[in-house]
Amino acid sequence: MAKSKKIRMGKRNKLILVIGGIILLIAIIIVVLFQTGIFKDKDNDNNDSNNATPVEEVKKLKIVDEESTSRPYAIMINNINVARPLQSGLQDAYIIYEIIVEGGITRYMALFMDQNTERIGSIRSARHYFLDYALENDAIYVHHGQSPQAQSDFRTLGIDRIEVSNSTGWRDTSLNVSSEHRLFTSIELLNGGLDNIRTERNNDLLLNYSVDEIDMESIENAISAISISIKYSGSITSSYEYDPETKVYKRFVNGEEHTDYVTKEQYTFKNIITYQVDNYTLNDGENKGRQELENIGSGTGYFISGGYAIPIKWEKTSRSAQTKYYYESGEELIVNDGNTFIQIQPEGQDLEIS
Repeated sequence: MAKSKKIRMGKRNKLILVIGGIILLIAIIIVVLFQTGIFKDKDNDNNDSNNATPVEEVKKLKIVDEESTSRPYAIMINNINVARPLQSGLQDAYIIYEIIVEGGITRYMALFMDQNTERIGSIRSARHYFLDYALENDAIYVHHGQSPQAQSDFRTLGIDRIEVSNSTGWRDTSLNVSSEHRLFTSIELLNGGLDNIRTERNNDLLLNYSVDEIDMESIENAISAISISIKYSGSITSSYEYDPETKVYKRFVNGEEHTDYVTKEQYTFKNIITYQVDNYTLNDGENKGRQELENIGSGTGYFISGGYAIPIKWEKTSRSAQTKYYYESGEELIVNDGNTFIQIQPEGQDLEIS
């Protein structure tokens, strides 16, 4: 009997040991799970959530990368009437200048930075006062041909430039216009033609941009600007109509929609800066009517955006100095996030804003 009782006691002890081992194993597993974060204290979770500092999203500009140090390309664009329907790629430019040249026509200089535009043009020859605006943007100047004045300034001003050739452009022989109006380039081809040209920008961006939409109506002396007409000569009038839905200005030339040859879409711009400077015909012995521009100094103009025009002041102290734009109060101008057309109009020509 004693032997039988001893046997039953041994089985009980083993059972107790097995159960205890299982309980210990479960306890270890629970501890490990808590340590790895699979099980969490709900109350602590709620406290952590309530006490966490919200991360504020940093807004960034869309028109340019403010952190980029790339030099832009400043590309001379043909604007004679037969070439205008062929203009390509201008919607990708972040700034475009329009300035008078000989014969009452104008040319554009379009600035591209960190883009990959596949067709830009057509490309035209240099005029010396456009170099002032390439310099103020520390841009690489792109052209085909030049006036004698520009040729001289290339050397004296140390202009970094690409003269478009067969390796950096092409002539579109499918176009039914003369050869000088068929020359185009692309950002890829220009990048391949840089050789030893410096590619890092040495100065700040020309304009100060706001990531938030500016309340133009609240700025002192703001006037309605739904329709704008900027006359350059009897041959050229640039005009704009404001689209309140998209908050951009649709562009027209001589009353016709200004459209892109490739996309067939009308060009639009977020901002317009317009002011007048004096110009006169050079007596350079060639009798080709080439112009001089009195653009060093100061004056007044308008900043136009969001359906309103604001009176501004401008100042350019030298050919290479950046043009500074100010509100009438003297504070530096801030423009909306978007592309900008800078209209440098001949003095005394008609400007209509309504």
